Amino acid sequence: MTTFTYNPFKPPFWLTNPHLQSILPKFFAPKAPTYRREVEKDSLDESDIAYDFYDAHPIEHSENSENGELEQTPLIVLFHGMEGSSDSHYARALAYQMHAQGWHFVVAHFRSCGGIPASGRVFYNAGDTGEVHYMLQNLSEKYANIYAVGVSLGGNALAKYMGEYGEKALCKGAAVISAPVDMSSAALSMHSFLSHRIYTPYLLNPIIKKALANDITQEEIDSIKAVNRISDFDDIFTAPRHGYRSNNDYYHSASALPYLRDVKKPLLLISAKDDPFLGFTATANDVSDCVTIIDTKHGGHIGYLRYRSDKGRAKNNTNGKSSKFDINWIPETVSAYFNWIGVESHKK
Repeated sequence: MTTFTYNPFKPPFWLTNPHLQSILPKFFAPKAPTYRREVEKDSLDESDIAYDFYDAHPIEHSENSENGELEQTPLIVLFHGMEGSSDSHYARALAYQMHAQGWHFVVAHFRSCGGIPASGRVFYNAGDTGEVHYMLQNLSEKYANIYAVGVSLGGNALAKYMGEYGEKALCKGAAVISAPVDMSSAALSMHSFLSHRIYTPYLLNPIIKKALANDITQEEIDSIKAVNRISDFDDIFTAPRHGYRSNNDYYHSASALPYLRDVKKPLLLISAKDDPFLGFTATANDVSDCVTIIDTKHGGHIGYLRYRSDKGRAKNNTNGKSSKFDINWIPETVSAYFNWIGVESHKK
């Protein structure tokens, strides 16, 4: 097979700061498309889960299902990051790019995300490949050709799934962006002064709010209210709720890195060397021959904000006007990868 080629990410020098790359993209995201929502139970039959679809064309699932026919147009499934949803900046950008390729797109929300509270004991964790498989099973009852994209914690879960399930993985190929595939070293990165000060409140406060709204003991409430680091929250809440002995056990067991050598289907791993959320990332010696690694010098965490010349301006889906800034490098690279592994486009 030929080597996957892509357009390199080369921001101007004044836009190379990883914190600017990580924070600014949400301000340049296109307006969210009009999604079609379906709600199903999770794999434990406890919490409602939202699937937000951006259809490439109208489809009649009920009629097709009765005839034993599956939708043939490819479906791209997004597994979002911590506290992400179909409204996240990367979800919006991916939705438009996949739609432009003529593919269906759906955001499969983890428990407690997408505006639907969790009603069971568990929320979501970065190693829950059983839930990933269950979501893909649901979708495979209607769609014949499924491919997946995972971002950040959702990317770790998807990457782990691809290795853990091997040939039995229900998606035919996948792309993973900014994933903490070694969660212990990622936790240490988040403990650094800047990362702790800049990002921890933004990520931790919504999680704490959800946890406090859940059916928990007074002891748990007191402990959670005293938390000021994500790793402490994982030790107090995430780990015990999901069957892990501690946050260390959770990080060790949930990390995708040890599973990447067992991947049997095409998988693209994209990460930036300056990502403030990540620790160790995968190298060529850590993965199977089915895995393609792109390590960019810049990009931050799910950033990849570009500044385009007047000639290269991109259309902004928010208002139809052009902008010198865009966050389309990830969507363009992902769609190019899917084209490379054989997903047929019907560009509009």
